[in-house]
Amino acid sequence: MPTSTPALNRATVDTLLASAILAPSSHNTQPWLFRSDGAHIELLADRMRALPVNDPHDRELTISCGCALFNLRVAAAAAGWQAHVTLAPDHADADLLARVTLVPDRTPDPVGRLQPRISARRTYRRRFTNRPVDMIATMELGASVQAEGARLAVLSEPEQRHAAAALVSAGDASLWSSPSWRRELATWMHPRRRGDGLVVPALAISTAQLVVRSFDMGHGVGAKDRELADASPLLTAILTPGDAPADWLATGQALQHALLVGLTHGLQASYLNQPVQVPDLRPRLQTLCGRVGIPQLLLRWGIPQTILPASPRRALDAVMWSA
Repeated sequence: MPTSTPALNRATVDTLLASAILAPSSHNTQPWLFRSDGAHIELLADRMRALPVNDPHDRELTISCGCALFNLRVAAAAAGWQAHVTLAPDHADADLLARVTLVPDRTPDPVGRLQPRISARRTYRRRFTNRPVDMIATMELGASVQAEGARLAVLSEPEQRHAAAALVSAGDASLWSSPSWRRELATWMHPRRRGDGLVVPALAISTAQLVVRSFDMGHGVGAKDRELADASPLLTAILTPGDAPADWLATGQALQHALLVGLTHGLQASYLNQPVQVPDLRPRLQTLCGRVGIPQLLLRWGIPQTILPASPRRALDAVMWSA
């Protein structure tokens, strides 16, 4: 790496961050902040947007930030920059997750070819078409996850899929039985104009929040999610060697890399992370995945039946941190 780097002007930073903030996040909390000193772009965790009940250790928050970091790398490569990433550059500052140094390069990282896919990514929670996911696509998903230091486990056997679906249903029952979890979920149900959260029509917000806070719908939601898991053309888990913040950042980069590669094959994905979120269920998912690594995410993949609108995003000024 050169000893000095050219200054990054605000227009360049804004262009790169416009792609970074399109990353997925739990409850669409968008728990990231960025700052630039003209030579680097730093990624920070925004703990004010944490989910203390659903995500008590900020594991999913950190994964979400890892997704944004990968988008930043893709956008930089597409713009002709080589991104040199230093994770946790200041051990005294746990919120500073990564520092990215950008260097002009005529042969940047080939992930830049994925740039057009960033704006097309959606979290597709509906039923997929019945079209199977072919072996080439599955192998490329695995390779993209491996490139970021994680492992993709494919749950292909009927017994594995049924067992995973049962864990999803059990996870729903456990989570929905918690009044504090339901209150937290209701808190993040927002109208689209807010720019974050789980989008609900403005006129229905009050009623929807009241229903979620008041009623344990775990069995109904669990039955629906179990059916989605069973019917998914492809069911996978992302695993890491450990379960520390560095592993969570790797998970996020692996997830976003796979999501964008999946789009090159027409695939979208959604999450069935209940077996990871409920501590008693996580070891059982690990057993299904072959016990090699710690499960971080459970995903379903397939060809969408329709094109969904993009989830809202906060303005760039809202995610730019200044001392």
